[in-house]
Amino acid sequence: MNIQKYEAFLKTVEYGSLTKAARELGYTQSAISHMLNALEKEWGVTLLTRDRSGVVITSDGLQLLPLVRNICNANREIITKIGELHGLESGIIRIGTFTSVSVHWLPNMIKTFQSEYPKIDFELLHGDYTEIENWIVEGRADCGFLRLPTRAGLESIFLEQDRLMVILPEQHPLADWEHFPISKLSDEPFILEVGSENEITEIFKANGIRPNVRFTARDEYAIISMVESGLGISIMPELVLHRTPYKIVKKELDTPAYRKLGIVLKDTRHASPAVKRFLDYLHHRE
Repeated sequence: MNIQKYEAFLKTVEYGSLTKAARELGYTQSAISHMLNALEKEWGVTLLTRDRSGVVITSDGLQLLPLVRNICNANREIITKIGELHGLESGIIRIGTFTSVSVHWLPNMIKTFQSEYPKIDFELLHGDYTEIENWIVEGRADCGFLRLPTRAGLESIFLEQDRLMVILPEQHPLADWEHFPISKLSDEPFILEVGSENEITEIFKANGIRPNVRFTARDEYAIISMVESGLGISIMPELVLHRTPYKIVKKELDTPAYRKLGIVLKDTRHASPAVKRFLDYLHHRE
């Protein structure tokens, strides 16, 4: 069984692009295309359709996708178990994560962890809260960084409380105020990040505010740039705002608000030794 063909199928579906899948797996685009063609010929079905906008999975491909994912997950478990039998502190950890954690937390976490466990590798899967939760439930990710609390049935370890800040253009009339009044959130054009609705809308609901949402966007740094340009204000976790080069002002709300961040997984008891080591490191880090 050629597991590389299965991985090529999964990654192409994930990214919707042969080029991105090839880059992620370390192959050329033509090699990925060849593997997919070989898989379709072997099975006698069309798995993907290709057009100018990218790659789209077919109905046959959708039916086979969960089975292929199970095979790839089982293959990773076999590799991990073989390492255990040989007494090796090795393995791979697949982590669901979002941009601010990937940029500001994970590099130092991985560097410190690998100084003690250099044979443990990492695969980072980037998404929003809902996508990361689904990846954990499906087994596509071993664990993931998420806002707490998460859905029922998942285990979590609390890591840090992240303050939510109002961001304003430098020339905003309230830029010199010590705190931003929650009551004034409804007075301004608001830019809402798609995927962060829960933590932000909870502030609105708790204070009876109807925001004037003028723009929505998925990218945090695009929103910060829009605020810099004077298109509106927004609320961002403080972690996102570390080392940003944009000309904005960040203000704590007059009633402070936070998001709780943690690492989440399906079941600690059935986690691989590599994942358990990483969880232990996170739990006891300073």
